[in-house]
Amino acid sequence: MSARLGLLAATVALAVGCGPARRGVPFGPPLQLTERQKQGQVLFMRECNGCHPGGAGGLGPGIANKPLPGFAMRTQIRAGVGAMPAFTEQMLSDAEVDALVDYLNALQETPGPL
Repeated sequence: MSARLGLLAATVALAVGCGPARRGVPFGPPLQLTERQKQGQVLFMRECNGCHPGGAGGLGPGIANKPLPGFAMRTQIRAGVGAMPAFTEQMLSDAEVDALVDYLNALQETPGPL
């Protein structure tokens, strides 16, 4: 009987401890960003994070796990894609778009679940 209780207790402990995986929990060290990448991060949080939370999929698709060349990212930012709006020069300067692309490149190079 006590062996059964022990087995039951172990099973419950394993079941409780093995809940669903948490998304977005970093596996590696925090990002080490340059000043320009930090500016891009601020812009990302303001303009992009609502649809691409942390670079993962949300209302929009995941973008941190789909590396694109910088010119393609700039084109998507400026022209928009699908439901994504275009960001004109009045909304984001060329320097801001460059900072955003630099941040996205840093985000793509960081290990972690997305």
